[in-house]
Amino acid sequence: MHDGNNKMKGSEERLSIAAFYAGQSIFVTGGTGFLGKVLIEKLLRSCPDIKEIFLLMRPKKGQSIDERLRQTIELPLFDKLREKKSSNVFDKLIPIYGDASVEGLGLSENDRRTIVERVSIIFHVAANVRFHENLRKDIFSNTRSTRDLCNLAKTMKNLVFVHVSTAFSQSDKPVVDEIVYPSPTDWKDTISMVESLDEETLQTFSRKYLGTLPNTYTFSKRLAEQVVNDYSKDLPCVLFRPTIVISTVEDPFPGWLDNFNGPVGMLVGGGKGILRIVRLKGDTASDFIPVDLAIKVMITATWKRGLQTVKEDPNVHVYNGSSNQIQRMVQKEMIAMGFRTIEETPLDGIIWFPQTFITDSRIIHYVLTLLFHLLPALIIDGILKMIGREPMLVRLQKIIYSSMTQLGYFLCNEWVFKNANMLRILWADLPAAEREIFGYDYSKFSGSKYFYNCLVGVKRYLLKEDLSQLEAAKRHYKRMMWINRVFNVCAIALTIWILRKTGVFSYFLESTGHLTEKSFLRNE
Repeated sequence: MHDGNNKMKGSEERLSIAAFYAGQSIFVTGGTGFLGKVLIEKLLRSCPDIKEIFLLMRPKKGQSIDERLRQTIELPLFDKLREKKSSNVFDKLIPIYGDASVEGLGLSENDRRTIVERVSIIFHVAANVRFHENLRKDIFSNTRSTRDLCNLAKTMKNLVFVHVSTAFSQSDKPVVDEIVYPSPTDWKDTISMVESLDEETLQTFSRKYLGTLPNTYTFSKRLAEQVVNDYSKDLPCVLFRPTIVISTVEDPFPGWLDNFNGPVGMLVGGGKGILRIVRLKGDTASDFIPVDLAIKVMITATWKRGLQTVKEDPNVHVYNGSSNQIQRMVQKEMIAMGFRTIEETPLDGIIWFPQTFITDSRIIHYVLTLLFHLLPALIIDGILKMIGREPMLVRLQKIIYSSMTQLGYFLCNEWVFKNANMLRILWADLPAAEREIFGYDYSKFSGSKYFYNCLVGVKRYLLKEDLSQLEAAKRHYKRMMWINRVFNVCAIALTIWILRKTGVFSYFLESTGHLTEKSFLRNE
């Protein structure tokens, strides 16, 4: 049992989150991901007396773990830390060679011993979040890794274990409460099955095995929640279920992001004039949470859980990271707001005037994709080939269509995610002196301001656009608007001309005349 010690339960730690983290050694998986980067920045900046943060990392794209860490801390996200000019703040980050998808996390015996002897808090953030229906990869990366971390944690002392799941792990329920739900599938049997079966058998079997869940990602994350629940009799555990995590609202500054996930990808695709057709239900709301608020929930929930031992409180503390019950925004309103923001702050080099048609029909989406995505892409790629440039739009449209297909389930459905625990941990449960540091008052959230900052963040951090050239982008936007209007008029005129030349109008008029004559005779 991990019953804690006097340090973790002292009166000073109860009154101060920063004091609770002082002197602690922390182990983070997924530290180079979107959530992980914001987590380590916030911990270093707002809990300055943390002893050290171990980061599970693997080499990637020819870079060693030290090179990857150096590249990470050079991001603008860490500018505020650099402004403090504390020479040793980044020395607290210690990369550990490993891989969450490998059994035993790929840790060496020396690194494992170091973690066991020194770590007191684990943040398990790493996950494979792709929706490519690969059961083996997702079970290894998302479920088995959680088991391996829990086994590692059982050998430690004075530990708090924080697992980042997803609110959509329970997407077969219209209302998701902040509790642990039983799983109809046993995680131990699933891991054993995936380890023993060949890939072809798994591919055939997986669709039926998922039951009511839409993909292997949500399925594997649901099983991981059961892993955490089963180990919670020995470990003080926190389970955090965020919805769609997107750019920062305020901390360390508004609008920081490093990926095109969720509504951000749609905003960019629509803003560039590439995404013309979207399959979703306009009257449903898409839930999201700013990444800095997600991190504040994780940090403060860890503090609160660490104040009690497993004997005092044997329950898993569950938090749904959701904003929908606070400020519900349906998707057609969000898209309209996005286009208003695009008009105010256009993206550079748009290829067509930003417009998006919404449908919830698979057939209509498919047909319109062929007409308004694939056909123009083939024409433009043909022109690019003729002038000696590399064609790219067909490949890009295939990616967009695949993404729309994978996201269709989430864009055409809506859930209620209860979030009372999250709201309390973001304000009421916090020490009054630290509410401005670790809390957030959701009553002051402005959707229009947030998505404006998000778009500026997209331009600055993702597309690397020069914000001083905004006026040029606006002029190009207006040119494309007039070109689009002229094109639409010409298209309508051409359609009418073709209908007349083919005799469709004459046939229609004759048919109408016959119907009118028959109706007249009937009345006579």
